[in-house]
Amino acid sequence: MKTKIMLTSILVLNMVILCSCQKKLEPVKELSHESDKITIGFSMDSFMIERWQRDRDIFVSRANELGAEVIVQTAGGDLDEQIKQIEYLINKNVDVLVIVPRDANGLGTVVNEARKKGIKVISYDRLIKGVPLDLYISFDNELVGELIADTLVSHVPQGNYVIFNGPESDNNVSLLRKGYYNVLNPKIQSGDIIVTHEYWTPNWEPEQAGYKMEELLRNQEKIDAIIAGNDSIATMLIRLLSENRMAGKVAVGGQDAEVSACQRIVEGTQLMTVYKPIDKLARLSAELAVQLAKGEEIIVNNVYEDGEYSIPYYEIMPIAVTKENMMDTVIKDGFQRLESVYQNIPPKQWPKN
Repeated sequence: MKTKIMLTSILVLNMVILCSCQKKLEPVKELSHESDKITIGFSMDSFMIERWQRDRDIFVSRANELGAEVIVQTAGGDLDEQIKQIEYLINKNVDVLVIVPRDANGLGTVVNEARKKGIKVISYDRLIKGVPLDLYISFDNELVGELIADTLVSHVPQGNYVIFNGPESDNNVSLLRKGYYNVLNPKIQSGDIIVTHEYWTPNWEPEQAGYKMEELLRNQEKIDAIIAGNDSIATMLIRLLSENRMAGKVAVGGQDAEVSACQRIVEGTQLMTVYKPIDKLARLSAELAVQLAKGEEIIVNNVYEDGEYSIPYYEIMPIAVTKENMMDTVIKDGFQRLESVYQNIPPKQWPKN
């Protein structure tokens, strides 16, 4: 009887030891789970423009919420550097590449390399041209141009206009420009509006636009309205207008709804900006990237024809913002805070929520 009890005890002890050993092996499953974790490579042109850091932060936050890891690379406005960084992300075996291209025509080879390795590619806000893509997500940039021009023309139906475009290498710039002229052409043909000067701004650098503006001011040229490619360029141009006591006398329109632009709008030195719901763009892009990584079907609302390929396109609508609808747009959406926009206005003059 004693022997049976001892044998039973030994068997129980062995089972406990065996179970204990098996529990120690469980982390292997966790490692396997970690190896299956979705990894997204986010290749960005630069953080020179205020909005891009916001894009990054919201995208990364949403992707993390969905259980994905994001590796962010920024090229500092250098095409060669962006190509190297995308190659690095390819070698890291990311599941999806999300790219804000420095040059619309400069990334074809490296994107094709990624696709050959089975990596999904999303063109974020700016189109990569000449290659098949899994998704292009952006705003209706032609409409952005129309909104800027239409607001200016409503305010300045006659006079001399100057246009400061972004860089020629950015596909969005050509779409913006098309939008401007959709509105301006009838006025140009009637003789009501004259586009006296039109410039391109390399790398979206405001200083480059500033050099041209200084030349116009030195020559004392008559300027009634300015179309600025974005709010960062508008900042530079309005600063120079202010130095010449012309701020508020020349109507200026831009895009991105930067806080400084919103401040100038309520203060009266910038007529308008275009609000592009960046939060929606970034969050939705993260969600679609995760869906692509899982092999799920994504739902888009348009197709973009780039001349060679039909690209699934998710299009988001922009909104023109003036002093009159500031509260109902960027502030209502929480894109900018009331206190920040009106910080240079006496509190008694602030609009009521």
